[in-house]
Amino acid sequence: MSTKIDLSLSRPNRIYRPSEPLEGKIVVKSASSISHYGIRMALNGSVNLQVRGGSAGVIESFYGVVKPITILSRTLEIRPSGKIVSGTTEIPFSITLRNPKEDNSERFYETFHGTNISIQFLATVDVMRGYLHKSLSATVEFIVESDKADLLNPPISPEMVIFYITQDTQRHPILPELKSGGFRITGRISTQCSMLEPLSGELTVEASVLPICSIDIHLLRVESVLLGEKIITETSLIQTTQIADGDVCRNMTLPIYVVLPRLLTCPTVLAGPFSIEFKVAIVIIFQSELSRLHPKSDPLTPRLWMAMETLPLELVRARPYASWTVES
Repeated sequence: MSTKIDLSLSRPNRIYRPSEPLEGKIVVKSASSISHYGIRMALNGSVNLQVRGGSAGVIESFYGVVKPITILSRTLEIRPSGKIVSGTTEIPFSITLRNPKEDNSERFYETFHGTNISIQFLATVDVMRGYLHKSLSATVEFIVESDKADLLNPPISPEMVIFYITQDTQRHPILPELKSGGFRITGRISTQCSMLEPLSGELTVEASVLPICSIDIHLLRVESVLLGEKIITETSLIQTTQIADGDVCRNMTLPIYVVLPRLLTCPTVLAGPFSIEFKVAIVIIFQSELSRLHPKSDPLTPRLWMAMETLPLELVRARPYASWTVES
């Protein structure tokens, strides 16, 4: 059996806050005892920014990777040089993420995996074995959320916005029968939402000259990166939630309930070199010959058989309601 090393964190969900210690154990499995020159752990967190050529243009695409923003960079010795006996050895560790002595340290942005912006935190352990042997190494990603002191107190009242979608509110060409016969969809949806709560609202189809094929809620991310003197912004789809399939009864209220995906969303960030914002799009697809011919068209591209309304969405991190009531 070859020597194997694993890094196991104390929390199954791997979620930690900057003021909390990152705890776990290093597990080494070896058929025989091995000598080492020290066991070290490195904690790294950074904001990785990039701009794809299609967004930036030909010239900018040559230097489309922007210098990462370092959030966390620490290396600690877990054990001095010595020996690891044969069998399974577990070495516990506990490391505070934020050093209280570093008042000017970079803000701990929350973990986020986007298209052009990625905020990632990694823990890496290395068992140093000298020049004649390859070092043993293991890496695990942990998730960072805002400190409890920085969280808003619940309940966070969702800011509800009333919307209406008609043939006159569309900025793109639509089918002639839709233009002449008309349609009207009304409702309300939250434009400020806690990360712990679903995106909620309601929708009513009051009238439509054509039968409805589908009603979808698109969750969009808007990533902006400062590249030189230009700000490159790209909007991409995170997820789609269908709230109606087929033609729906007129004047019947349909609930909107969208669960936010954890790693693909984070509290809205407006920083100097970059920003992470979100939008929600209500998309109505009407039954027509064209919609049947193009069932898998790009959901972000307006089509003749589609009507849509896009609204800004602010995401915030709040304390769980139960813990807030206990503390207060």
